[in-house]
Amino acid sequence: MANARVITKRRKAVRNIRKITQTMQLIATARYQRCLRRAMASKPYAATITEMIAALAGREGEIEHPLLKPNDGVKKSILLVLTANRGMCGGYNASVLRKALGFIKQQEQASSATSLEVVGKKGVVYLKFLGQSADRTITDVEHQIEYVRVAEMAERYMAAYEAGEIASVDVAYTQFVSVGSQVSTVAQLLPIEPSDTDDADTPKGGVAPAFEFLPEPELLLKRLIPETVKIRLYQYFNESIVSEQVSRMVAMKAATDAAGDMIKFLTRQYNRARQSQITLELADIVGGAAAVE
Repeated sequence: MANARVITKRRKAVRNIRKITQTMQLIATARYQRCLRRAMASKPYAATITEMIAALAGREGEIEHPLLKPNDGVKKSILLVLTANRGMCGGYNASVLRKALGFIKQQEQASSATSLEVVGKKGVVYLKFLGQSADRTITDVEHQIEYVRVAEMAERYMAAYEAGEIASVDVAYTQFVSVGSQVSTVAQLLPIEPSDTDDADTPKGGVAPAFEFLPEPELLLKRLIPETVKIRLYQYFNESIVSEQVSRMVAMKAATDAAGDMIKFLTRQYNRARQSQITLELADIVGGAAAVE
């Protein structure tokens, strides 16, 4: 049986850990609420502008745009990996990095070079450990990113794609489905494919929404397509941030519950050790009294 004093010190340490994990859970919960509102606010706009592009493309089959056409013959692509700056969020970082590495392997098999751009310290450190060098890194994104900054990144991608320097731009991120479901995926940002416009946002009856366009579809596409790329990339960032906070909230709740169970176990051990110690002390007293008599 362990010494009661040792058990007391260990129980005190576990209680301090539980206070920390409980505080981190509360912080993650508060941040999750703010990030969720931000992500849900931009989602209807992203869905509607995507529907408009689908309607334009279906209405005028001869309409062409550089961001809609594949760059055949180009053997270089960009992969943007969205990870977290901090840990303590379960398998959030590991899951998205696993998807990114799988995509890189597919590109290597297709004899295509991949330019890595990594957001988050965890992704930078892990890929560096594996020997994967990142061409660009962003390590100052916490629980929010400004739209202006995302728009600058999207404009750089679009300029490189229109110049024929890259074949595609893909984003490895964690898609937020619900509090209980976050899915790591690799989404193609450029070129914009027709399949990207056939989302689940179409009404259940299968009837696409009707739009009246003014001015002409060609002029609208020149403005809508760049805006679509920017808002989709912004949505990817928002969903990744929400998923990170949810993962941290769940992980810290599990750690808090585990610490509570450990405290109960240590309390029982302490009671048994204390009872054994009292029993031994009583036996010594009785033995001493009998020896005096």
